Amino acid sequence: MARRIDVTGAGGVRLAAWEYADPPKAAEAGRGPGVLLLHGLMGRASHWAGTARWLAERHRAVALDQRGHGKSAKPTQGPFDREAYVLDAEAALVQLGLEPAVLIGHSMGALTAWQLAARRPDLVRGLVICDMRASALGGASQREWEDWFKTWPLPFATLADVRKWFGEDDPWVERPNPARGEFYAEVMTESDDGWRPVFSRRQMLTARSTWVFDAHWEELAAVRCPALVVRGLDGQLGRAEAQEMVRVLPRGEYAEVADAGHLVHYDQPEAWRAAVEPFLDGVLAGL
Repeated sequence: MARRIDVTGAGGVRLAAWEYADPPKAAEAGRGPGVLLLHGLMGRASHWAGTARWLAERHRAVALDQRGHGKSAKPTQGPFDREAYVLDAEAALVQLGLEPAVLIGHSMGALTAWQLAARRPDLVRGLVICDMRASALGGASQREWEDWFKTWPLPFATLADVRKWFGEDDPWVERPNPARGEFYAEVMTESDDGWRPVFSRRQMLTARSTWVFDAHWEELAAVRCPALVVRGLDGQLGRAEAQEMVRVLPRGEYAEVADAGHLVHYDQPEAWRAAVEPFLDGVLAGL
């Protein structure tokens, strides 16, 4: 089961946070150790459900639908900049009583996590960065995403069509990937004419434009807590860059997951757990 907790983000934006423990743990301020899970661009909190359930065996784990995603508000005018996402995560930590917490972020959520850890070290005791680059991606990358969104054959007639297209037919898929199909099926909702994403693609491009043109090494270097950089062997974060991120982090560690792409925790959930759990045990030992 999942329990929804409403959070007020920056500018009063309504955010939905989710506990997947069975039964959910009491939401007492100061209860810990706490873990906040932040999904990537186009993701949603439920993508963390499996991770949150095993974390809940010993920790209070909460996954956040970030603004523009999932069940959280999607304000027409935004903002969808870095400041808004970081302030939202900060608000969630405080309102949920998780601080000082471990932040686990995937892709864009990982960037939000390390920016918050750099800004508010008092709120963060540990950090897991999953397949997110610190280098600038540039204008060509943003144009590729704009073109990719145009290829989506919306609306999809059925969820089976969603799974097939994103898992097999999408021009970005090099070989069949059922986990990728399931990942995107999770972010679709049924409308009068078929299945469409729960998010606005325009808003996703706006959010992405606020970080792809910049490098984020200085903020990474400012993270003082223990940090684990995890990459899928076939993911977007290359080994050389990941290892440089570990070097830049004052207390960085490295792990990689074989047979996994960008969606590490979805592609190989057991190997993802094996990579992350020892780090978490070390950070949270004795609490």
